[in-house]
Amino acid sequence: MSLILIVDDVQPLAEQYAYDLERLGGFRTLVAGGGRAALELLSREPVDCVILDLEMPDMDGFAVLRAMRDQGLRTPVIVYTGTGNYDRCVQAVQLGAYGFVDKAEPMERIVQDVERALERQRLAGEVSSLRRRLDVDSPLVGASPAMQRLRDLLAKLAAIPSPVLVTGESGVGKELVARELHRLGKRPRGPFIAINCAALPEQLVESELFGHERGAFTGAATLRRGAFEAASGGTLFLDEVGELPLPAQAKLLRVVEQREVTRLGGTRTVAVDARIVAATNRDLSGEVAAGRFREDLLYRLNAHVLPVPPLRDRQSDIPELAAALLAATCERFGMRPKRLSDGALRLLIIHDWRRNNVRELRNILERLVIETDGDVVSPDDVPTEVAASAGQEPESPARSYHERRLEAERRIVVEALERNDWHVTRTAQDLGLADHASLLKIMRRLDISRD
Repeated sequence: MSLILIVDDVQPLAEQYAYDLERLGGFRTLVAGGGRAALELLSREPVDCVILDLEMPDMDGFAVLRAMRDQGLRTPVIVYTGTGNYDRCVQAVQLGAYGFVDKAEPMERIVQDVERALERQRLAGEVSSLRRRLDVDSPLVGASPAMQRLRDLLAKLAAIPSPVLVTGESGVGKELVARELHRLGKRPRGPFIAINCAALPEQLVESELFGHERGAFTGAATLRRGAFEAASGGTLFLDEVGELPLPAQAKLLRVVEQREVTRLGGTRTVAVDARIVAATNRDLSGEVAAGRFREDLLYRLNAHVLPVPPLRDRQSDIPELAAALLAATCERFGMRPKRLSDGALRLLIIHDWRRNNVRELRNILERLVIETDGDVVSPDDVPTEVAASAGQEPESPARSYHERRLEAERRIVVEALERNDWHVTRTAQDLGLADHASLLKIMRRLDISRD
């Protein structure tokens, strides 16, 4: 339920507005008798919209708007006036107000304006989330057996509200998988909030996750909503959850169990409704045995486990993945499109991507885009550490014989198609097959297509 702050030095009028907004719009309301009281409330209450009188003694509406701008408060503001001086209202809009109304307007119109301001704020958050999503260089690319299994399991888990633990080596794309869980889930229009637990200073972990009240610690000048509140109605992604200190783990367990948070320095609880997706590249069972991770928290987070395959287990996806990453990199850098030669592509396919998986591939492609003068990347352009690993078969002890055979067969066919520019008849001859129909049958079985 949205919280609306009415700011007016005429107390009866402000209280009437509050009553009508609660009755007609179903909002919660607060009343401030002046500009300074309004700023005080904004610093400690999670206000969603402000209705602000411009003509007030001591500190008028313009001063309030300037103070909100200086403090970085982005709460939408609707100004109202009883003088009919709309030039002043226009000045207020130029200072950042969402819109303006006359005090004589019927309350139904005011309620509609508030609803529009809240919707605009929600859409702005959604656009910001979409922009962050577009910043990810590649979608879930590839049709290898390992990726097909990942997609199948992801589709099954997406609609389930229970916590999911995404596991995998560093650089495999665990956040991308979490975003797909959110996109395919029941509330894709809700917020997706990503927190890197490993990057949080220990003294700020609880503030970032659960929020803090004004004055909770030195420097806490205003109320701050934590990640759980920000993600309510959507998904909270806790990356590298194994890095959380034990005190924060205890509080996280309580939030997961009770679905409510208590801000740092506060006493009241705030209900939260966010799906939790955690990720780790650690063996959390081993961390539990070592006393570094709570066993009860692990049991809460791993209700469902979603393992992301390393790149060396899906090397037949590298041509498609490299092409997508190369195109995205050239576009981001504002450079002419480049392509990989057959020789360069083969070096990438047979490299053992053990250090950083897809992230390592992306970084190497960025180097190639910058350092290659022509439009075609040759084998000589490929970094020496990649070329040196040619011919070294990566170890994959965790995969079954059937899985390894399928991936090897797919890799042979994809390499041959790339070598022959996807000409099916020439590729069939190259592979020693009877005719192109035989190759097409194999391609259908292995789910290979140029698209």
